[in-house]
Amino acid sequence: MTDFALALLLLGLGPVLLAEALLARYELFAYTAGWRRPGTELPTGVPYARGADPDRPPDAYLVYLDGIGKRRFRDTRDGGRLVRSVLDKAPELRVLGQVLPYSPLADPLADRRVWAWLRRRAGLLLFLHNVMQIFIAADRRYRPLYNRAVGSQIAEQLRLAGYQRDSGIPVVLLSYSGGAQLATGAVGELWAQLRAPLWLIMLGGFHNGANDLGPMEHLDRLTSSADWIERVGGWIFPPRWRLVRWSGWNRAERAGKIAVHRLDPATHVGPGGYISPEARLADGRSHLDRTADVVIEIVRSRTVLNGAGATGASRRWRRPAARPPRRTQSPG
Repeated sequence: MTDFALALLLLGLGPVLLAEALLARYELFAYTAGWRRPGTELPTGVPYARGADPDRPPDAYLVYLDGIGKRRFRDTRDGGRLVRSVLDKAPELRVLGQVLPYSPLADPLADRRVWAWLRRRAGLLLFLHNVMQIFIAADRRYRPLYNRAVGSQIAEQLRLAGYQRDSGIPVVLLSYSGGAQLATGAVGELWAQLRAPLWLIMLGGFHNGANDLGPMEHLDRLTSSADWIERVGGWIFPPRWRLVRWSGWNRAERAGKIAVHRLDPATHVGPGGYISPEARLADGRSHLDRTADVVIEIVRSRTVLNGAGATGASRRWRRPAARPPRRTQSPG
Protein backbone atom coordinates (compact mmCIF):
# COMPACT_ATOMS: atom_id res chain seq x y z
CA MET A 1 0.00 0.00 0.00
CA THR A 2 2.85 2.35 0.88
CA ASP A 3 4.59 1.66 -2.44
CA PHE A 4 1.35 2.34 -4.30
CA ALA A 5 0.87 5.67 -2.50
CA LEU A 6 4.47 6.65 -3.26
CA ALA A 7 4.01 5.79 -6.93
CA LEU A 8 0.87 7.97 -7.08
CA LEU A 9 2.75 10.85 -5.44
CA LEU A 10 5.61 10.60 -7.94
CA LEU A 11 3.21 10.40 -10.87
CA GLY A 12 1.46 13.51 -9.61
CA LEU A 13 4.64 15.49 -8.96
CA GLY A 14 6.39 14.51 -12.20
CA PRO A 15 4.25 16.65 -14.53
CA VAL A 16 4.27 19.49 -12.00
CA LEU A 17 8.06 19.53 -11.79
CA LEU A 18 8.33 19.36 -15.59
CA ALA A 19 5.96 22.31 -15.95
CA GLU A 20 7.90 24.27 -13.34
CA ALA A 21 11.20 23.61 -15.14
CA LEU A 22 9.75 24.85 -18.43
CA LEU A 23 8.25 27.96 -16.84
CA ALA A 24 11.52 28.80 -15.07
CA ARG A 25 13.43 28.56 -18.34
CA TYR A 26 10.83 30.60 -20.24
CA GLU A 27 11.26 33.60 -17.94
CA LEU A 28 15.02 33.51 -18.40
CA PHE A 29 14.68 33.21 -22.17
CA ALA A 30 12.20 36.10 -22.27
CA TYR A 31 14.72 38.26 -20.41
CA THR A 32 17.65 37.20 -22.61
CA ALA A 33 15.77 37.67 -25.89
CA GLY A 34 14.52 41.08 -24.84
CA TRP A 35 10.85 40.09 -25.18
CA ARG A 36 10.19 41.61 -21.75
CA ARG A 37 12.09 44.17 -19.74
CA PRO A 38 12.60 43.73 -15.99
CA GLY A 39 10.36 45.94 -13.91
CA THR A 40 11.80 48.62 -11.63
CA GLU A 41 8.70 50.27 -10.18
CA LEU A 42 7.77 49.22 -6.64
CA PRO A 43 4.27 49.06 -5.14
CA THR A 44 2.95 52.07 -3.26
CA GLY A 45 4.47 52.21 0.21
CA VAL A 46 7.54 50.11 -0.62
CA PRO A 47 10.68 52.32 -0.60
CA TYR A 48 13.80 51.57 -2.61
CA ALA A 49 15.75 51.46 0.66
CA ARG A 50 15.14 51.82 4.38
CA GLY A 51 17.40 52.99 7.16
CA ALA A 52 20.03 55.69 6.93
CA ASP A 53 19.16 59.22 5.80
CA PRO A 54 19.18 59.19 1.96
CA ASP A 55 20.75 62.67 1.96
CA ARG A 56 23.94 61.41 3.62
CA PRO A 57 26.27 58.56 2.59
CA PRO A 58 25.47 55.45 4.66
CA ASP A 59 28.16 53.24 6.14
CA ALA A 60 27.08 50.51 3.73
CA TYR A 61 24.22 49.36 1.53
CA LEU A 62 22.87 45.99 2.61
CA VAL A 63 20.84 43.96 0.08
CA TYR A 64 18.84 41.11 1.57
CA LEU A 65 18.24 38.11 -0.74
CA ASP A 66 15.60 35.92 0.87
CA GLY A 67 14.99 32.18 0.74
CA ILE A 68 12.52 30.34 -1.48
CA GLY A 69 9.51 31.89 0.25
CA LYS A 70 10.20 35.21 -1.51
CA ARG A 71 7.45 35.81 -4.08
CA ARG A 72 6.58 39.51 -3.80
CA PHE A 73 8.42 42.81 -3.27
CA ARG A 74 7.31 43.02 0.35
CA ASP A 75 9.20 41.07 3.00
CA THR A 76 8.34 37.50 3.85
CA ARG A 77 7.48 36.80 7.47
CA ASP A 78 10.92 35.49 8.48
CA GLY A 79 12.87 37.76 6.13
CA GLY A 80 10.94 40.76 7.39
CA ARG A 81 11.85 39.92 10.97
CA LEU A 82 15.54 39.83 10.12
CA VAL A 83 15.43 43.03 8.05
CA ARG A 84 13.56 44.90 10.80
CA SER A 85 15.97 43.67 13.46
CA VAL A 86 18.99 44.82 11.43
CA LEU A 87 17.36 48.22 10.79
CA ASP A 88 16.54 48.66 14.48
CA LYS A 89 20.05 47.79 15.62
CA ALA A 90 22.06 49.44 12.80
CA PRO A 91 20.39 52.70 11.65
CA GLU A 92 23.60 53.70 9.85
CA LEU A 93 22.88 51.16 7.06
CA ARG A 94 20.65 51.50 4.02
CA VAL A 95 18.80 48.21 3.59
CA LEU A 96 17.12 46.89 0.45
CA GLY A 97 14.76 43.95 0.97
CA GLN A 98 12.62 44.14 -2.16
CA VAL A 99 14.90 42.34 -4.66
CA LEU A 100 13.27 39.31 -6.33
CA PRO A 101 16.22 36.93 -6.87
CA TYR A 102 13.98 34.11 -8.17
CA SER A 103 12.69 36.16 -11.10
CA PRO A 104 15.02 37.31 -13.90
CA LEU A 105 12.25 39.74 -14.91
CA ALA A 106 11.76 41.11 -11.37
CA ASP A 107 8.14 40.02 -11.67
CA PRO A 108 6.45 39.13 -8.34
CA LEU A 109 5.20 35.56 -8.53
CA ALA A 110 2.35 36.18 -6.10
CA ASP A 111 0.94 38.99 -8.28
CA ARG A 112 0.49 36.87 -11.41
CA ARG A 113 -3.14 35.82 -11.94
CA VAL A 114 -2.53 32.10 -12.38
CA TRP A 115 -0.18 31.95 -9.40
CA ALA A 116 -2.59 33.94 -7.21
CA TRP A 117 -5.22 31.28 -7.98
CA LEU A 118 -2.75 28.49 -7.25
CA ARG A 119 -1.66 30.10 -3.98
CA ARG A 120 -5.17 29.66 -2.62
CA ARG A 121 -5.41 26.04 -3.78
CA ALA A 122 -1.88 24.62 -4.01
CA GLY A 123 0.56 26.93 -2.23
CA LEU A 124 3.33 24.32 -2.40
CA LEU A 125 3.72 25.08 -6.12
CA LEU A 126 4.97 28.57 -5.30
CA PHE A 127 7.86 27.09 -3.36
CA LEU A 128 8.55 24.51 -6.07
CA HIS A 129 8.80 27.32 -8.60
CA ASN A 130 11.50 29.09 -6.59
CA VAL A 131 13.33 25.83 -5.88
CA MET A 132 13.41 25.17 -9.61
CA GLN A 133 14.78 28.69 -10.20
CA ILE A 134 17.71 27.89 -7.89
CA PHE A 135 18.61 24.82 -9.95
CA ILE A 136 18.23 26.76 -13.21
CA ALA A 137 20.60 29.39 -11.80
CA ALA A 138 23.06 26.64 -10.82
CA ASP A 139 22.93 24.91 -14.23
CA ARG A 140 26.10 25.69 -16.19
CA ARG A 141 24.03 26.15 -19.40
CA TYR A 142 21.92 28.95 -17.94
CA ARG A 143 24.09 30.26 -15.12
CA PRO A 144 25.77 33.17 -16.98
CA LEU A 145 22.40 34.49 -18.20
CA TYR A 146 20.75 34.11 -14.80
CA ASN A 147 23.68 35.75 -13.03
CA ARG A 148 23.54 38.72 -15.38
CA ALA A 149 19.79 39.09 -14.88
CA VAL A 150 19.91 39.04 -11.07
CA GLY A 151 23.07 41.17 -10.90
CA SER A 152 21.48 43.78 -13.15
CA GLN A 153 18.31 43.79 -11.06
CA ILE A 154 20.29 44.39 -7.85
CA ALA A 155 22.44 47.09 -9.50
CA GLU A 156 19.35 48.95 -10.75
CA GLN A 157 17.66 48.79 -7.35
CA LEU A 158 20.84 50.13 -5.73
CA ARG A 159 20.99 53.02 -8.19
CA LEU A 160 17.34 53.86 -7.48
CA ALA A 161 18.20 53.76 -3.76
CA GLY A 162 20.92 56.37 -4.32
CA TYR A 163 24.06 54.32 -4.90
CA GLN A 164 26.71 56.07 -7.01
CA ARG A 165 29.15 54.07 -9.12
CA ASP A 166 32.75 54.28 -7.83
CA SER A 167 31.58 55.91 -4.58
CA GLY A 168 33.59 53.42 -2.52
CA ILE A 169 30.63 52.66 -0.24
CA PRO A 170 30.49 48.90 0.45
CA VAL A 171 27.60 46.79 -0.81
CA VAL A 172 26.78 43.82 1.44
CA LEU A 173 24.75 40.95 -0.02
CA LEU A 174 23.07 39.20 2.91
CA SER A 175 21.53 35.96 1.63
CA TYR A 176 19.46 33.31 3.31
CA SER A 177 19.25 29.69 2.14
CA GLY A 178 18.80 29.53 -1.67
CA GLY A 179 19.43 33.25 -1.92
CA ALA A 180 23.13 32.37 -1.62
CA GLN A 181 23.11 30.89 -5.13
CA LEU A 182 21.83 34.18 -6.55
CA ALA A 183 24.13 36.31 -4.38
CA THR A 184 27.28 34.51 -5.53
CA GLY A 185 26.09 34.73 -9.11
CA ALA A 186 25.44 38.47 -8.93
CA VAL A 187 28.98 39.38 -7.89
CA GLY A 188 30.48 39.72 -11.37
CA GLU A 189 27.68 41.84 -12.85
CA LEU A 190 27.48 44.07 -9.77
CA TRP A 191 31.21 44.75 -9.92
CA ALA A 192 31.04 45.49 -13.64
CA GLN A 193 28.16 47.95 -13.26
CA LEU A 194 28.94 49.68 -9.96
CA ARG A 195 32.64 49.06 -9.16
CA ALA A 196 31.52 48.68 -5.56
CA PRO A 197 33.44 46.84 -2.82
CA LEU A 198 31.34 43.70 -2.40
CA TRP A 199 30.95 41.63 0.76
CA LEU A 200 28.78 38.54 1.07
CA ILE A 201 27.14 37.15 4.19
CA MET A 202 25.49 33.74 3.83
CA LEU A 203 22.95 32.51 6.36
CA GLY A 204 22.49 28.77 5.91
CA GLY A 205 23.58 29.22 2.30
CA PHE A 206 22.44 26.65 -0.28
CA HIS A 207 24.57 27.10 -3.42
CA ASN A 208 26.63 25.15 -5.92
CA GLY A 209 30.00 26.89 -5.41
CA ALA A 210 30.65 27.29 -9.15
CA ASN A 211 30.33 31.07 -9.48
CA ASP A 212 33.47 33.19 -9.78
CA LEU A 213 33.94 35.14 -6.54
CA GLY A 214 37.05 36.99 -7.69
CA PRO A 215 35.55 40.51 -7.55
CA MET A 216 34.25 39.86 -4.02
CA GLU A 217 36.25 41.19 -1.07
CA HIS A 218 35.10 38.79 1.61
CA LEU A 219 32.45 36.20 2.44
CA ASP A 220 31.17 35.36 5.92
CA ARG A 221 29.39 32.03 6.20
CA LEU A 222 26.90 31.75 9.07
CA THR A 223 26.10 28.11 9.70
CA SER A 224 25.16 25.54 12.33
CA SER A 225 25.82 21.85 12.89
CA ALA A 226 22.03 21.38 13.05
CA ASP A 227 21.49 22.86 9.56
CA TRP A 228 21.20 19.77 7.35
CA ILE A 229 19.82 21.74 4.38
CA GLU A 230 23.04 23.73 4.05
CA ARG A 231 25.09 20.52 4.32
CA VAL A 232 23.11 18.95 1.48
CA GLY A 233 24.35 21.71 -0.84
CA GLY A 234 27.93 20.82 0.06
CA TRP A 235 27.25 17.17 -0.79
CA ILE A 236 25.30 17.36 -4.04
CA PHE A 237 27.26 20.07 -5.87
CA PRO A 238 30.75 18.91 -6.99
CA PRO A 239 32.20 22.48 -7.11
CA ARG A 240 31.80 22.53 -3.31
CA TRP A 241 34.01 19.43 -2.93
CA ARG A 242 37.60 20.17 -1.91
CA LEU A 243 39.06 18.04 -4.68
CA VAL A 244 37.54 20.40 -7.29
CA ARG A 245 40.26 22.95 -6.60
CA TRP A 246 39.52 25.20 -9.57
CA SER A 247 35.90 25.99 -8.57
CA GLY A 248 35.03 29.55 -7.60
CA TRP A 249 34.28 28.52 -4.01
CA ASN A 250 37.54 26.67 -3.46
CA ARG A 251 39.61 29.43 -5.06
CA ALA A 252 38.02 31.94 -2.69
CA GLU A 253 38.80 29.69 0.29
CA ARG A 254 42.46 29.38 -0.73
CA ALA A 255 42.63 33.16 -1.12
CA GLY A 256 41.53 33.59 2.50
CA LYS A 257 38.26 35.27 1.57
CA ILE A 258 35.88 33.01 3.52
CA ALA A 259 35.28 33.01 7.28
CA VAL A 260 32.91 30.65 9.13
CA HIS A 261 30.74 31.71 12.08
CA ARG A 262 28.95 29.04 14.10
CA LEU A 263 25.35 29.71 15.14
CA ASP A 264 24.72 26.41 16.96
CA PRO A 265 22.22 25.07 17.88
CA ALA A 266 20.05 26.84 15.28
CA THR A 267 18.30 24.85 12.57
CA HIS A 268 17.72 26.00 8.99
CA VAL A 269 14.02 26.75 9.46
CA GLY A 270 11.27 26.20 11.99
CA PRO A 271 10.86 27.01 15.70
CA GLY A 272 14.60 26.57 16.30
CA GLY A 273 15.73 28.29 13.11
CA TYR A 274 18.25 31.08 12.57
CA ILE A 275 15.48 33.70 12.38
CA SER A 276 13.25 32.34 15.14
CA PRO A 277 12.12 34.99 17.65
CA GLU A 278 10.95 32.27 20.05
CA ALA A 279 14.01 30.01 20.44
CA ARG A 280 16.30 31.25 23.21
CA LEU A 281 20.02 31.04 23.95
CA ALA A 282 21.59 30.68 27.37
CA ASP A 283 22.17 34.45 27.52
CA GLY A 284 18.45 35.13 26.99
CA ARG A 285 18.67 36.35 23.41
CA SER A 286 16.47 34.87 20.71
CA HIS A 287 17.99 33.18 17.68
CA LEU A 288 16.76 36.16 15.64
CA ASP A 289 18.57 38.64 17.91
CA ARG A 290 21.78 36.61 17.81
CA THR A 291 21.70 36.36 13.99
CA ALA A 292 21.08 40.09 13.59
CA ASP A 293 23.85 40.88 16.10
CA VAL A 294 26.36 38.73 14.20
CA VAL A 295 25.42 40.28 10.84
CA ILE A 296 25.78 43.80 12.22
CA GLU A 297 29.07 43.04 13.97
CA ILE A 298 30.47 41.68 10.69
CA VAL A 299 29.36 44.73 8.69
CA ARG A 300 30.63 47.21 11.27
CA SER A 301 33.99 45.47 11.64
CA ARG A 302 34.49 45.59 7.89
CA THR A 303 33.52 49.27 7.53
CA VAL A 304 35.88 50.27 10.33
CA LEU A 305 38.66 48.05 8.97
CA ASN A 306 38.39 49.49 5.46
CA GLY A 307 38.02 53.15 6.41
CA ALA A 308 34.36 53.46 5.45
CA GLY A 309 31.47 54.50 7.64
CA ALA A 310 29.81 57.70 8.70
CA THR A 311 33.13 59.53 8.82
CA GLY A 312 34.89 57.73 6.02
CA ALA A 313 32.39 56.48 3.44
CA SER A 314 33.24 59.25 1.03
CA ARG A 315 36.96 58.36 1.01
CA ARG A 316 38.29 56.13 -1.75
CA TRP A 317 38.00 52.52 -0.63
CA ARG A 318 41.16 50.40 -0.73
CA ARG A 319 41.27 46.63 -1.24
CA PRO A 320 42.55 44.97 1.98
CA ALA A 321 45.27 42.35 1.89
CA ALA A 322 44.05 38.76 1.74
CA ARG A 323 44.03 36.86 5.00
CA PRO A 324 44.19 33.08 5.51
CA PRO A 325 40.87 31.25 6.05
CA ARG A 326 39.65 31.28 9.62
CA ARG A 327 36.86 29.76 11.64
CA THR A 328 35.19 31.74 14.39
CA GLN A 329 32.54 31.24 16.98
CA SER A 330 29.60 33.61 17.04
CA PRO A 331 29.90 36.39 19.62
CA GLY A 332 28.25 35.82 22.96
